[in-house]
Amino acid sequence: MRDVRVVLIGGTSNVGKSTIAQVVAKKLGFECLSTDAMARHPGRPWRTSEWEVPAHVAEHYGSLTVNELITSVFDHYERLWPRIEELITARAAGDRGSTGLVLEGSALWPVRVARLQVPHTTAAWLTTDDTQVRARVHAAGCYEAAADEERVLMDKFLARTERYQTLMIEAIDRLGLARIDAGGGQSAKELADIVLAAIDAQTALGRSSTGR
Repeated sequence: MRDVRVVLIGGTSNVGKSTIAQVVAKKLGFECLSTDAMARHPGRPWRTSEWEVPAHVAEHYGSLTVNELITSVFDHYERLWPRIEELITARAAGDRGSTGLVLEGSALWPVRVARLQVPHTTAAWLTTDDTQVRARVHAAGCYEAAADEERVLMDKFLARTERYQTLMIEAIDRLGLARIDAGGGQSAKELADIVLAAIDAQTALGRSSTGR
């Protein structure tokens, strides 16, 4: 891991990227950032004790089809990518005395990462069964107690999330990138160790995150 300056952790929404990235960053002594913080696409469409769903978010999920939602999120990530690539490039170029970076987010689309020509950078993607993502969203949004219109929004969010993961897995496997099953009941520490082993194997093979 001595030569790694940037670790990328991708995956669909609610797969556990943020938690695992924070553990990985702590183990490496790196800073942890999320692509969501750079420019957020309409957020979760369910309310909590600290969050009320804004009207534009409800309209977004309520008015668009699943295909339109997928197109919208891909367009958002395409607009965001130049900033992500600039951040990765800058942090990878830092000297050994500077702090490394763990960057997580759904915006780390495999095809774009595979095209990176940035040294000292590795990547892995977390995936899980759709039922686990659904269970997490239902729990977070108190689905059973939610009103019908609130359930419709959650269902749309989940349909988009599941479709996104299907497309993402196809791209990861086609490109031969590192994919880790985060749905086997492992603890955050155990999953972080699996991620570290995966990116260390890339380094040991003299490979970049692109598999080149």
